[in-house]
Order: sequence, then C-alpha cells, then structure tokens
Amino acid sequence: MRAKGGGLRRPAVTGVLLSGLVLLTGCASMPSGGEVHKVGGEKHADTDPQVRVFGVKPQGGETPSEIVSGFLEATTSDEADYATAKLYLTEDQGKRWKPGSGITVLSGALSQLQEPGTTADGKDGDSTQITLTGAKVATVDDRHAYHAENGTFSSGIRLTKEDGEWRIAGVADGLVLSEADFQRFYRSVDTFYFAAPGPGAKDAAASRDALVADPIYLRKRINALSNAVNALLAGPTDWLKPVVRSEFPPGIRAEAVELDDSQRVTVKLKGMPGSAGAQCKRMAAQLIQTIQGMSSTPVPSVELQGSSGRTLCTLQRDDARDYAPDKLVGESNGQYFIDAEHHLVSLRGTDNTAQPAAVAGPLGTGTFKVGSAAVRRDEQYAAALTEDDASLYVTGLSAGAQLGPVILRSQAADPKNRLTTPSWDGYGDLWIADRDPNRPRLLMLPDGAGSPVSVDVPDLGDGRIESLRVAADGVRIALLVRDGDHTTLRLGRIERTGTAADQKITVAELRSVAPQLEDVIAASWAGFSRLAVVGREAGGVPQIQYVDADGSGTSSSSLPGISGVVSVAASERQDKPLLAELDGGVFRLPSDSNWKEVAPKAGSPVYPG
Repeated sequence: MRAKGGGLRRPAVTGVLLSGLVLLTGCASMPSGGEVHKVGGEKHADTDPQVRVFGVKPQGGETPSEIVSGFLEATTSDEADYATAKLYLTEDQGKRWKPGSGITVLSGALSQLQEPGTTADGKDGDSTQITLTGAKVATVDDRHAYHAENGTFSSGIRLTKEDGEWRIAGVADGLVLSEADFQRFYRSVDTFYFAAPGPGAKDAAASRDALVADPIYLRKRINALSNAVNALLAGPTDWLKPVVRSEFPPGIRAEAVELDDSQRVTVKLKGMPGSAGAQCKRMAAQLIQTIQGMSSTPVPSVELQGSSGRTLCTLQRDDARDYAPDKLVGESNGQYFIDAEHHLVSLRGTDNTAQPAAVAGPLGTGTFKVGSAAVRRDEQYAAALTEDDASLYVTGLSAGAQLGPVILRSQAADPKNRLTTPSWDGYGDLWIADRDPNRPRLLMLPDGAGSPVSVDVPDLGDGRIESLRVAADGVRIALLVRDGDHTTLRLGRIERTGTAADQKITVAELRSVAPQLEDVIAASWAGFSRLAVVGREAGGVPQIQYVDADGSGTSSSSLPGISGVVSVAASERQDKPLLAELDGGVFRLPSDSNWKEVAPKAGSPVYPG
C-alpha cells in the first residue's frame, strides 16, 4: 500500500507495479496554485519478463491525489481491459475512456498540481482539478506507430465525489508512460507489406514480391501474437501506406491465432471471402514474416482458415522465401573499401584469415583513383567518384570492363560541396546528391546509366543533403541533412509517379530518425527496419549505435565502444559483420567478437547497395 499524500503503493499480486501515466488532453485549464507531487519515474526491482503486474483497487477515504496516483499506477497493470484502472473512474467516465487510442512517452516523471474546485451548485469540496505536467519525447498513435516528438506535456484530470468517494470524472483517452516503462511494457514489432514503389519503378515483378518492414509498438505480455496479427490485418501505418500494399481485404480480422508445440501457426480469419486463391499465399507470406520476427525459433508454416475452420491455404517456411524482405538486398557476400592506392578492393568471408583483393576492372587496377564507391547489389557493377568527388563513373567489376564516360559531374568549386557517395536500390537504380550551393539536388539515375531524374524533397527546407543511403526496397531512403551547424538523420518515403520513361519522384515526409543525436556523422541500413549510426549526443563524443527506422531506441544489445569513427557500413542482412573506418584503417565487428582491423591505410567501407 502507498502512504497517504500520494506516495506510491505496491501491487496486490506478483511483481512490482511500474510507474505508468495516462494521456490527458483537453480537460480543464491550468490551476494557479496548490500542492505539487511527483508521480512515477521511480526505478523498480522487477526485471523478470515473466512477472505479471496487477494494479490495486481504490481504497475507502482516499484523497484526490491518491486516486490519481492509484489510477496512473493501475494503467501499467497486465490487464487486457484495464479493469482495475477503470475502478478509479466514475461509472460514466469508465464507459467512455479509451486507453488504446494512443500513448505519450515522457523522458521522466510527471508532476501533479492540485487546486480545489467548486461544484455547479456552489458547494465547496465536491470537485477538484489536478493538472499533470512532464517532458514529452514521443507519441504512439492509434495504429501503433511511434513518432519522435519533443515538447512539454500538460493536461488535467477532473475529480468528483461518487457515493462519497473521490473518482475521476474527466480524463482523455490514451496512455502516457515514462521511457523506462514504455520499454518495459512495449516491444517493437515489424509488420510486413508488399512494396508498391509506383508506376515509374523499373522492375514491377520484383517489387510486387518484395516485403517491406513497418515497425509498430505492442504490449509485450498481453495477447502479443494475436495483437500483432490484427495490427497487420488493419493495414500499414500512415507514413508507409502510400508506398506499400496489403493483400488482406479491408475489414478482415483474426478470430483466433493458435501456435502449436512445433511453432506452426494457424490463423482463423473473420470476414474472409470463401476463396482467396493465389492472394491467400501472399497474405500468408505477410503473416509468417511478421510472426517470425517475434519468435526466437523458426516458424515452419502458417495456415489460414475461414470462419468455418476450412483451410484456405498453407504456406511453408521454404516457400515463404519467395517473398522474403531480403529479396532485393542481394547476397552481400563482399565487403568493399578503398585501399591506400585509391583502388576498390573486396574482402570475402567473415573469418580473420580473409584477405582483401583488388576488384577486377578499372576500379581495382590501372591509374583511376577512386574517392568513394557504391557496389550494385548483384556485385556486377559499381559506381565510383573521382578522388575530388567531382565526377561519377559506372563500370563493370569484371576483367576487360572499361571505365566509360562520366555519368554525372558537379560544378562546385569546393570539393566539400560536390557529389555524395552514391547508393543503389534493389531495382538497379542509382541515387546520388550534388551539394553544389548554386544547384543542390537529389538525383536518381535509372539503371545507373540513364538520364538523371531530379528528385523533389519538399521537407528539406534550407537543409542540404550531405550523404544518403537508399533501402533495397526502393521506397525508403536515409538522408544526412545539414541544417545550420548540425547534421541530423532523416528518413524519407520515396514516391514515384509517371512512367519509367517519364518519372516524377518525390521523397516525402522526412522524419527524424535519431532525435537524441545532436550531430550524425554516418549511417547505414543494418536490417529491415534498423540503421547503424555514428553520432554524437550533446556534450558527448561520436559513438556507433543502432537506431530503429521509426526514430525509437532500438532494443538491440549495445555495441562495443570504439572512438574516432568517421564512417560505418552494414548490410540489410543482419548476419553480416559491421564495418567502420577510423584511424586511417578499416575495422570489422564479428557477431561473437570485438573490433578487429582488417585493412590499415584504407577507408570508405561499404556493403553492396
């Protein structure tokens, strides 16, 4: 039990009741005085994910402050319907409150400020207002999508007496959690949808079968599998929706989700037409990939059933590979960098005995000096900049290949204002930015050799693209944007209209991916919805860390410390080691070891892409 005066109470059942807060908006005005209490934000002893947390019912004679504190605590209980939290509400408010409508994430604890109110008939002491304030760092919308959002949170709770006891009569829908509690109670889940890059995309067949990760946040211990399936069926998040599609018809819901001892999954669909044909296999592909991301063991198959229990289709794990998210990534067998002679070299394998070797063709031999390079995902071609970053060439990585003509040239006088290192998407198109102050632009070269297509970036404002990395799916691109004195990491959605011969391309809705970093030095895709980032927090030193594509903190284990990093390279295939450049050499981080130097006097490491 908690002490009088608003202190924290302990839960009635196993586990420790973690501090949780409720999203309160649009209630009453800010009070002008009253007592201030801190709510939540404490560190708790429970670290066992199997511990279940339950709230405590309101006790007789509790003060308004205690009722609010108890309610906030109860919102973090492991109850699917928040039944205990609703006991702190008036009967009418309990029917109207919708806790699942969204979440606000705070950097720390809420402050509670109480001011006595007056009832409508003028009798003092029968109503009161408590206002909660805190520092907001993010929100999660009703589609479970995370949005980094710094700002001040302030909202009120109205309380009245019901049957002689204080109860909450005015509270807005949704929840608010401290960062620690949000990470404790929620997990990031990748749902998967098929890429729909638009009519201008070159390889429509390839894009049709390519799955794109759409990260969302769901409660860890409450119907996790069923909630993930129903979230997938509800469709993609608003940010990704314009460039992906779902094979599930609108209005379909999972009536039952069963997992047997062999990890086989059966999903009974409500509202599904009697015959789905080939579409059913594609729905199963979305399901098996989403479910597999939540499981530590392989999911051998997914069976879809209609409401009657009749089997619609079954997709085996091996057959699901035709729709795998890494379909457009390539094998990423080689790791590439520039050696001391400014030649492009390749390192094959991941063991410590592997030795770098110059690639075949003009980039690995001869007099051409490579400044930086990007290898096409099939590892047959590479795009390279000259040492001064002024000119772009595309050439084969085979004996007898010719350098060919300049594909693109920057007119900027200062090398720092010239071309960025290019990047290949999974369709064989090449992306590059020209930093020329007189003509800054983002360009896409079809097949790496066609006429450059100017790409519109309406949210760029006064910012300038310093580097870029396009995802294999061709619908997402990571940009390092310089604005004033700082460089930040943004993620944009690639929208294509028109035709392959006459394309219009827009990078829409830039969003901050690593808002906690004051400056970002380098970034590389490191999975289906994750990036490896070299960045510096305010007052700190540059470090390598993983961040999620939605801007939330990743749940991945921390990386071994390494300082002085100037570039990083990762593969969207997460079984590949991380590469970094520092101290004039290239280092590699195997999955089961520490950083090891693989090439002194070398730099600009890249994976194909």
